[in-house]
Amino acid sequence: MMFDVLIVGGGAAGFYAAIHIAEQQPSWQIAILERGKQVLTKVKVSGGGRCNVTHAEFDPSELVKNYPRGEKELLGPFHTYASGDTVAFFEERGIPLKIEEDGRMFPTTNSSQTIIDCFTNEVNRLGITVLKNSSVTAINRIAENEGGWEIESIRKTYRTRKVLVATGSNPKIWNLLQSLGHTIVPPTPSLFTFNIKDPRITGIQGLSTPARIAVLSKRLNNPKITLALKSVSAEAVKLEAEGPLLITHWGLSGPGILKLSAWGAVLLNQYKYQFKIKVNWLPEYYEGAVLSLLMEIKEVEAKKTILRTKAVDLPRRLWVNLVKAAGITDGVKWADVSKSQLQDLALQLTASEFEVDGKSTFKEEFVTAGGIDLKEINFKTFESKLLPNLFFAGEVLNIDAITGGFNFQNAWTGGYIAAKGISAK
Repeated sequence: MMFDVLIVGGGAAGFYAAIHIAEQQPSWQIAILERGKQVLTKVKVSGGGRCNVTHAEFDPSELVKNYPRGEKELLGPFHTYASGDTVAFFEERGIPLKIEEDGRMFPTTNSSQTIIDCFTNEVNRLGITVLKNSSVTAINRIAENEGGWEIESIRKTYRTRKVLVATGSNPKIWNLLQSLGHTIVPPTPSLFTFNIKDPRITGIQGLSTPARIAVLSKRLNNPKITLALKSVSAEAVKLEAEGPLLITHWGLSGPGILKLSAWGAVLLNQYKYQFKIKVNWLPEYYEGAVLSLLMEIKEVEAKKTILRTKAVDLPRRLWVNLVKAAGITDGVKWADVSKSQLQDLALQLTASEFEVDGKSTFKEEFVTAGGIDLKEINFKTFESKLLPNLFFAGEVLNIDAITGGFNFQNAWTGGYIAAKGISAK
């Protein structure tokens, strides 16, 4: 059977595109090929099962700042279709979204099943075929003069005029696309937490506090990379982020760390996830200002013990651990503490160094940097510049975002614009 459009990948971008194509071209034969038994599996687990649909950032030039890869390329697309359009899409289908304090947006039902039901109802209403257990094994161009494509799956072979690839981070599909001439930027993990064993954060898991975190540069064995860093001192800051820091059983997590892991995905992979970070637990202050504050408290609270007098706005158990790390023991009073001990404490509060040894995946958010080189895509239509009638959407491209609904927004925007490009041709 000849289809008008075949969509490879039954995830967020694939479904969103299919719905928009079918609405613009009701007579077309459209099918979605999904390799698994279930569709929309990432939608189901996203946001802890609540589905973080998008983010309440409605200015395209601010929205793009959340994409370590894709920032420049998405500016035009976000002017065409962005968070506000996503909200309207769901509201038109009876699914209002709510904004949480941090800007993340969820269905008011707090259930990802609401989003899945919406997509499956739309696909049924519009007569789109969904073919599950149909892992794609080959993507071939039909002879130039005929145009179109042949897609081989483990079940059967299909012909189609146009193809949309929306398979996310799938190495097998990347290999097929590479054999067609596309360049694949090698995948590296993004959005991960840092594994750290350190007495300062042991036994206080679950604490969260604002912080500024910096990754310190290190010498690499790769001569090419070392040359680029020759002028950088051994402890120079390579990357910096600010945001809530969460102490966990295995180290550090939270939005501040996740931002660093996204922006530093390629560098931290080169470091083999072994590097040093510097944490300022009082991001509003620098070391000198904190030392002055501690000296003042020494005068005012002379009779009190340091451990019991939490001098700054920090969780108490963290304060105790940092005081001990500065070499100040249980019974020491402010009156008896030396200036050098207070200098050590100011350093612990504003520039604690930690050794990171490995990473852990953040919840179910498997996000990967890497994919089809963005230079090979026309971002007005999300069509391949190399191969006519081949379109892409979502994380199959070398686009990824920090956590907060931005990866889904990339899927919705790419799906919508690819649908427009496909429908217009």
